[in-house]
Amino acid sequence: MISISLCMIVKNEEDVIGRCLDSVKDIVDEINIVDTGSTDSTKQVVAQYTDRIFDFKWIHHFAAARNFSFQQATKEYILWLDADDVFLEEDRQKLKALKASLTSDIDAVSMNYHLSFDHEGNADALIRRYRLVRREKQFQWIGAVHEYLEVCGMLFDSDVAVSHLPLTHDHSRNITIYRQLIETGETLSPRDTFYFANELVDHGLFEEAIYYYELFLTSKLGWIEDNIRACLKLADCYSHLNDKENNFSAILRSFEYDIPRPEACCRLGYHFMEQSRNYEAIFWYEQALVIKQKPNAPFQNKSFSTWLPHLQLCVLYDRLQQYELANAHNELAGSFIPNDPKILHNKEYFKRILTINQNDS
Repeated sequence: MISISLCMIVKNEEDVIGRCLDSVKDIVDEINIVDTGSTDSTKQVVAQYTDRIFDFKWIHHFAAARNFSFQQATKEYILWLDADDVFLEEDRQKLKALKASLTSDIDAVSMNYHLSFDHEGNADALIRRYRLVRREKQFQWIGAVHEYLEVCGMLFDSDVAVSHLPLTHDHSRNITIYRQLIETGETLSPRDTFYFANELVDHGLFEEAIYYYELFLTSKLGWIEDNIRACLKLADCYSHLNDKENNFSAILRSFEYDIPRPEACCRLGYHFMEQSRNYEAIFWYEQALVIKQKPNAPFQNKSFSTWLPHLQLCVLYDRLQQYELANAHNELAGSFIPNDPKILHNKEYFKRILTINQNDS
């Protein structure tokens, strides 16, 4: 069985760090916590789990802090988490099984990262990240913000998932770091340019975000997945600016990089739906349902290939007075989100409509 060092960087995480450590303390063999300047009781909470607590002066650079945390590890493999991450019980058992079965020739293991959940508690937005790496490979973190771990060698995609369950979020932290980098004359990498644009969107600075998305895309140096996401984010910006023409063009631009993704199809469906071009909208929502993404695709939002297109098709077929087909799509949407108020409302609506039609016939 392999041995695992947990390595984390934290700051003012007293409300969530115990929850995180409780979910993994009996699985890892060592816990290393690097504190970057907490002023709350984070260290006191952590001390209940480990005496391996290290201080690192915050220099507005996440990769530097994470690399320092990895340097504290002494076990065969390193697992990294954020303080508001948790292994839910099913994934705790999967992690235990992975630890027991993993062979030492594997250099890095990816896990799903569940970013958000639907009303039923099912993950509907997730990405894949390399979470468990062999210490002797000395993999390095790169990037001041939205840092990533550069890995190579023998890679393995596991079925373990980490759930992101934040209680709060510092909305100004990342954008402040990026602006400081720009003010000091540092040239942002293509990846940082993309993530800076994302931060600008989160702050409602849509015109500035458009500039940086274009800068990213025209560099032609981005990862294909980020290119596609940049196009769809551009579409969001134009939508907020009520620029329907450029919104439409940005969605289509994503097709330059790969086959249409369900998210792009849903956006096109909505574009035509707004214009009451019902048949065109139906076509694109149906495409969202038939396009199959790879099982381990790095970015997934399951709503765009499950309940959302079905719910929109329900509305569209209702417009066309094809009530049985509309009801069927509502039922299919309900198979994913059975307790959603929209689904329940539609059930009653179609029950009345179909009863009236049966009586009339």
